[in-house]
Amino acid sequence: MSAHEFYLERAAEARAGASAAILHNVRDRWLRSEATWTEMAARSERGEKMRDKLSADKASERAALQRRTQS
Repeated sequence: MSAHEFYLERAAEARAGASAAILHNVRDRWLRSEATWTEMAARSERGEKMRDKLSADKASERAALQRRTQS
């Protein structure tokens, strides 16, 4: 399980907790928790995309360097 998936699961749990809450302050706490977990999931996803792009860029640079040295 990736960090992104973990964060999304926690957000879903918080959403369920908010739905089940009777007291307003408890519901608000759950909703704040959901928002935090959702933001963490978004950050994690952005980080994964940036790492993937960086990795692809480096692989492309290595391939170009290999072609230049073999020529």
